[in-house]
Amino acid sequence: MWKYIARRSFYMIFTVWVISIITFVVIQLPPGDYVSKIMNQMLQAGGSSATPHLEEALRAQYGLDQPMYVQYLKWLGNVLQGNFGHSFTYLKDAKEIIWQRLPMSFVLAFGSLILVIVLSLPLGIYSAVNKYSIGDYFITFMAFVGLAVPSFLLALICLYLSYKYGGQALIGLFSPQYVDAPWTWAKFLDLLRHLWIPVIIVGLGSSVGGVGGTAIQLRVMRANLMDELRKPYVDTARAKGMPEGRLLWKYPVRHAMVPFFSNIGWALPSLISGEVLVAIVLNLPTSGPILLQALMDQDMYVAAGFILVYSILTVVGVFISDLLLAWIDPRIRLGRM
Repeated sequence: MWKYIARRSFYMIFTVWVISIITFVVIQLPPGDYVSKIMNQMLQAGGSSATPHLEEALRAQYGLDQPMYVQYLKWLGNVLQGNFGHSFTYLKDAKEIIWQRLPMSFVLAFGSLILVIVLSLPLGIYSAVNKYSIGDYFITFMAFVGLAVPSFLLALICLYLSYKYGGQALIGLFSPQYVDAPWTWAKFLDLLRHLWIPVIIVGLGSSVGGVGGTAIQLRVMRANLMDELRKPYVDTARAKGMPEGRLLWKYPVRHAMVPFFSNIGWALPSLISGEVLVAIVLNLPTSGPILLQALMDQDMYVAAGFILVYSILTVVGVFISDLLLAWIDPRIRLGRM
């Protein structure tokens, strides 16, 4: 098992390094940069100081006059030291912006992930065991609704319902008096009071990544368990008199959970990417709106930092998924699958 963990850890570090290269290159693919945007704004405002000499000076000041590989090596060296660069738009360290928004994104994503597992796993098992029953049809119908309805539309519906029947629109993650207040037990309870709506929306809605929603995980579990229940070893166990409950949980469910947990590894970053529009609609202090604005403003260090952290999150999620799969099925860690 330890050899398997060491091998997967090496692959994870190598993958993160490759992702850092791709991230930095992709951020610089659009034409122009932040200096070009500044110069265009000055020209549109009729500024006479927008000269080529000023553009060269700004480019040299921000380090944008160097080749891309030099910029990447400097950026990577700074990232390894915990420095993500300087934000052109907000005029402060990109690390400060990233770590200011990431905790709330993680709280929302983990809450949604727990909701996905808690709902999809038992409902998928029930739907597979009681296939073609009224309960199965109802669960399937609701799953298709979850696949069809975008998360931002669910956010708008919940926003309307909370305002009409609750007297106030539950936007944000805190009440006004707790937004800038230090952390206390009252602030934590206020967070929980606001958190359940975005958790339900992101967990139940159709996410951008395609694997994060409860509906998809439910269908994955149902399909795989139905396939396992049709295999000969299930009939053999029944013929030997094994109780149905013990048979179900000891063999078919365990085998059906392999592709389920394989998808869970991709669910967490998928949920984070799916919360961008939800965060904009509900005015949530998460990383999605900041990342979108950084991409629009070509604030490359903030955007690259967020994308790199999301990529690391994806790799770590897949790594955890691999460990769960190796624990569920020993053949995986022994290299026989």
